[in-house]
Amino acid sequence: MYNSERIPETSIDQNQTNGCRSDVNSDGTDQYKDPTDSVPSGPSRRIVLHFDLNNTILVSDAVTRQGTVAALEYFLSTVTWGRVKKGKWEWLSEAPSLLPPCEGAITYYSQFGRVAGFTTVGPGRRFRKVLEEHLELLRWPSDLPADKELSVKGEDGKLYHWILPSFFQMLQDLSSQGLEFSILFRTFGSDLPRVLNAVRRAVEQGSHPLFPDLPALKLRVNVTAGRIRCSSKGATLIRGEDHVSTRDGERQVYQYLSSAEGLGGFQDNFDWWAQNTYSILGGKPLWIDPFDHKVQHIFIDDNIRQNDEDTIVHPKVLDVCFLFSRLTVLYVLPIPLIAHLFLQVFLDPEGCQTRTASTSELYDLCLVQNDLLKAISEPGYFTRRIQICMENYEGNIQKG
Repeated sequence: MYNSERIPETSIDQNQTNGCRSDVNSDGTDQYKDPTDSVPSGPSRRIVLHFDLNNTILVSDAVTRQGTVAALEYFLSTVTWGRVKKGKWEWLSEAPSLLPPCEGAITYYSQFGRVAGFTTVGPGRRFRKVLEEHLELLRWPSDLPADKELSVKGEDGKLYHWILPSFFQMLQDLSSQGLEFSILFRTFGSDLPRVLNAVRRAVEQGSHPLFPDLPALKLRVNVTAGRIRCSSKGATLIRGEDHVSTRDGERQVYQYLSSAEGLGGFQDNFDWWAQNTYSILGGKPLWIDPFDHKVQHIFIDDNIRQNDEDTIVHPKVLDVCFLFSRLTVLYVLPIPLIAHLFLQVFLDPEGCQTRTASTSELYDLCLVQNDLLKAISEPGYFTRRIQICMENYEGNIQKG
C-alpha cells in the first residue's frame, strides 16, 4: 500500500561519537541531496496542514510556564542521546539528533525527565553553544520595536520571536507555488486563542515587520478556537456553530476537516490524554484517507516519535463485511508520543473485523516529527518537509 522508497530527511546529528552513526561526509557536506530539487511546483491536490504549537512553531509553553530559553533547553534534552553504563550516564553524541545515533541510545529526557538549566548547570553543558546559537537566531530584530503579539521577552531579558519566522515563510512559499492549502493549529495547551489573533494580524493586516506582504496572499484566519473532545464513544469537534461527531461516521469528520479553509485551530483533549495515562490511545486524532486524490493531510508535531519502544499500542482495525470494486481506507490515527504505533484502520465506517497497521508507514507521508533546531535555523524548513510528504504521497497514489 505504501511507498517504501521515500525521500529521506536528515536531522541535526553531526559528529556522533562512540562508534555511532554520522550523516555527514568527511568534508562536512550533507550526504543527501536536497529533496526539494525534484519536487515540482504548481497546483496539485489540496493540502490540510495540522500544526502543533509548542516546540513546533512556538519556543515557549504557557502550560508549563516555560519561556524561550527554558523551552529550548527542554527540547535539547529530548534530542541528545546517551546511555547508563555502570550506574553512570555516558553521552553517545556530541550534537542533537531526532533519531538515536546507535542501538541502545536513549535521550537524556527519557532517562531523567525535565532538568532545569540543562545546558547551564546541568549535564548538558556540552550543548550550551547550540542553545546560544539558536537563541541568537530567534532574536527579534534589534532595530525594531517590540510587538505585543509577535515578540516575547525571554527569561534573560532579551526579545525573541514568539512565532517562528519559518512558519510565515512557509505561507509565502506555498502560495507562490500555487498550492491550495489550509492550516489547523492543534494543541493540548492554552495558547491557541493568542496564536490565532497574532497570526490574523500578521496575515490579514500585515503587522509582521519581516513579512509585510502577507495580506497579498488573501488568506483568512478563523479566530474562533475549536475544541476536540474524546471519550470511549468517539470524538466530537466543536467550533462556533459547527458540531461534528464520529458517532455520525468517521467519514463525516474526515470530510469536515478536509473542507477547512484558511487558518484556524482546535484545542485537543488533554484530560482524555491524561485519563489514558498519556499514551497514544488518548493522543491527538487525525483521520487519513491514503487513496484520496483530492486532499492530503499532514501533521507536524515535535512529539511524533519513531524509535521510542517504551509503549506499543494495538488499536482495533475494522474490516469490511461487504464487497466493493474499490475500497476506501480511512485511518483513524492518534498522533504518537511513542515510536511503534499501530493505528486504527477503517476499511469502511461499517466495518466489523480487525487488523493492525504500523504508523511508521506514515512518516514523511502524513506525519512529520518537527526538528525545532532546523525550524529555527532554516527559513525553508517547513516548506521542504511538506514538499517531501507531497512527493511521497503522490508516489503512493500512482502505485494505487
